[in-house]
Amino acid sequence: MIGKWSAARGRAGREQSAPVTYGLIAACSLIFVIGPASGLNPSYGTGDALLAAQRLYFRRWGVVPAELLAGDPGALLTPVTALFVHGTWLHLLGNMLFLYVFGTMAEERLGRVQFALFYVGCGYLALVGYAAAHAGSSQTLVGASGAISAVLGAFLYLFPGARVTSLFPFLFFLPLRFPAWVTLPFWVALQWVAAGREARGPGVAYLAHVVGFALGFAYAWVRYGRRAAAPAASGEGPADGPAAGRPRPGEAE
Repeated sequence: MIGKWSAARGRAGREQSAPVTYGLIAACSLIFVIGPASGLNPSYGTGDALLAAQRLYFRRWGVVPAELLAGDPGALLTPVTALFVHGTWLHLLGNMLFLYVFGTMAEERLGRVQFALFYVGCGYLALVGYAAAHAGSSQTLVGASGAISAVLGAFLYLFPGARVTSLFPFLFFLPLRFPAWVTLPFWVALQWVAAGREARGPGVAYLAHVVGFALGFAYAWVRYGRRAAAPAASGEGPADGPAAGRPRPGEAE
């Protein structure tokens, strides 16, 4: 996870100045726990009844590309609601980990209101971008990865020297420390390669990750122009980007 980026400001200070990030984490977690995907709410039943409830839940609150692009008024809000719905525990925990690691510093730099609008706006456009590339798909798309990818993109521009401890599976998960300008471009390159290999509808919506990352980086670039980035940070954090599980029966972004 990311540590201090300023000698005068530690994690406690960042936590106090990042209520939007913590609010998003709390909202996503609560929605998941009370929904059918967690399996903890007995009102949804078990077995086939639970699977049917999950399908209906994902279809109601998730993005269905074919319906969204058909101009269905009810579908126009789903790119917002889908940002708060997750398909599995792994999907939720992976996304919230990356939001926690990168969101606090980004929110502090952007400001609370701007960060909230940035998060929802970029997340919305990332899902719309994915839907446009899969216009005929009737599979549901849920998850905050597109918005969190935008946070990573903005983070790269704002804190390029932030040192992140990364875990690489092909190096036996050996923790290695790299600056953000090395780790995050490597991650988005992997997403781009994976997006090019997608043959069907969403399992993990890699293209939404790429679109979100590009939007976040572009937003920070346009807003801050050539102004100097914040002082370098040091810390720890996974290197494989926002994690996205493969929910059943819905699909995850």
